[in-house]
Amino acid sequence: MIDLANENKDKLGFSNVDFRLGEIEDLPVDTDSTDVVISNCVLNLVPNKEKAFLEINRILKTGGHFCVSDIVLVGNLPEGLKKSAEMYAGCVARALQREDYIGIINNTGFQNVEIKQTKTVTIPEDILIKYLSDKQLSQYNKSGIGIFSITVVGDK
Repeated sequence: MIDLANENKDKLGFSNVDFRLGEIEDLPVDTDSTDVVISNCVLNLVPNKEKAFLEINRILKTGGHFCVSDIVLVGNLPEGLKKSAEMYAGCVARALQREDYIGIINNTGFQNVEIKQTKTVTIPEDILIKYLSDKQLSQYNKSGIGIFSITVVGDK
C-alpha cells in the first residue's frame, strides 16, 4: 500500500505528502517535523494508546494539529462482544470509554482538544445475536450502552 500510495502521489505530482511504513507507537518520523496527523479508526486498536498519542505529539511541530476519528463507548460492552473478532475488526471491541479516550489526549500534552463530531454506531441485531444470548441481548438493548464514532481535534 505504501508503494501504491507513493506511485499515486507521483502520478498526481504531489510533493507535500509522505507515506512511510511504521508503527504508530514508534513512528519513523523526526521530532517536531509534522504539520498535521490524521487517523481514521486506528488508535483504538493500538494496545498502548497513551504511547501512540505521545508519539503524535512528539512528531508534530509547535502549532501543528491532529484530527482523529475513532470509536468510543459510554457504558460497558457485554463480554460476548468484547471477545468477538468481528467486533475487534469493526473497532468496537477495544474501544475505550469516551472520557478515558479524551483524558489520554489531554494527558499527553495537547491543547484545545475538542470533539467536533459524534455519530451513534448501531450494531444490527442479526450481528448481536451471534454473540449474545436472548437474555444478554435484551439486557444490552435496555442498558443504554452507547457506541459512538467521534472526530477529535487538538493542537500542539
